[in-house]
Amino acid sequence: MKKNVRIAVSYGEPAGIGPDICLSLSRYDWSCDLVVLGSRTVLEQRAQSLGMKVNLHPDTGEFASGGGALVVQDLVPSANVVPGELNPRNSNHVLEILKQGAVGCMEGDFDALVTAPVHKAVINDAGIPFSGHTEFLAEMCQAPLPVMMLATDDLRVALATTHLALRDVADAINADRLAQTLFVLEKDLQRMFDIHNPKIAVTGLNPHAGESGHLGREEIEVIEPTLSALRDKGMRLIGPVPADTLFIPSNLKDVDAVLAMYHDQGLPVIKALGFGHAVNVTLGLTFIRTSVDHGTALDLAGSGRADPESLVTATRLAHTLASTKHSHATSTA
Repeated sequence: MKKNVRIAVSYGEPAGIGPDICLSLSRYDWSCDLVVLGSRTVLEQRAQSLGMKVNLHPDTGEFASGGGALVVQDLVPSANVVPGELNPRNSNHVLEILKQGAVGCMEGDFDALVTAPVHKAVINDAGIPFSGHTEFLAEMCQAPLPVMMLATDDLRVALATTHLALRDVADAINADRLAQTLFVLEKDLQRMFDIHNPKIAVTGLNPHAGESGHLGREEIEVIEPTLSALRDKGMRLIGPVPADTLFIPSNLKDVDAVLAMYHDQGLPVIKALGFGHAVNVTLGLTFIRTSVDHGTALDLAGSGRADPESLVTATRLAHTLASTKHSHATSTA
């Protein structure tokens, strides 16, 4: 039986900065059990190239991460790893790490999964259809509708659609999907973030939220009727609000989260405001998953210039969310 919160950290694409920033976790004191999922050899080689002295220990329960040490579940890559050089042969290695973390969470070995960045293109180049962590992990736990949300201390932005080509976005936004997304968002703001009756602002899809139908009719035909029906059920919803004015601080006063219609409508704002301090949280899963707000940064791999702050923040938030879940379970037992 676990005594401490136990968190798995995937090191992601091994040729990117994932191993670098995972090694940096050894510098911090953790009040949870932290286990890095990845190749011990890759971590050793990267530590050597960075001039870092990190003691790597197997996950036997005898060691703890922090104070210059990391606990590692060793998974061997298929091919040699060179910093900055993608190799499709290691795509299965990347996905096996994610599978191990997800299964560990579902079976109760881990309380949360934190993910360093992967490189979607190289996985697809290996002939493996892959649109992102969010969809992959949802399929692993058979979650019907995962919702991607980025969060800082001051702002949370969730997405009605995730990794879709822009020409496909409008067709993907229908009344049922929008309603279900808002249900997931409200439920997990309550369950994970302890917000009893969240207030959610919803963007329009089109410029000026459609300009009364002159710039598109999605607001009139889909978004506003859906929001109205959900308000009748007691949800606190604002919108549809034009995205270009919603993110003004005065318009976000007392708002607990924003639901944007597509990836590049909401995420540039939160990344501009809090890049390196924002955390990607996947809502709607059967387990807690947080992630960094950046990519693999291949040009920085092994250089010593990778900033670990987003991974540290994601790990701390995972610990907080897992602790909240534990306290709720204890209080209702």
